[in-house]
Amino acid sequence: MGDKAWWDLLPDEFPYQDRGCELFPSCLSCPLSRCVEEEPWGRERFVKRRRAERMLALKREGKSSAEIARVFKVSARTVQRSLRKAEATPRQRRHAQ
Repeated sequence: MGDKAWWDLLPDEFPYQDRGCELFPSCLSCPLSRCVEEEPWGRERFVKRRRAERMLALKREGKSSAEIARVFKVSARTVQRSLRKAEATPRQRRHAQ
């Protein structure tokens, strides 16, 4: 049966439509291990995490918190909080939630 288990296969007649979501156009090619729509606040967490990663990249390029805040139209304090979370290790992030 290859890589798929028997319970993971859809019958030929099943009317499945891969509609994706606003973040990824296809569920079948989504890089996430769990659907953001199935997690509480999943979409919001994903968007904030991605924004924090982009902020961190700008910080590493030498931009100040004030400059980054202007780019994302948020306060400098929001940038500082986002950067702190983005720089934290996964273990530190779990304890902060």
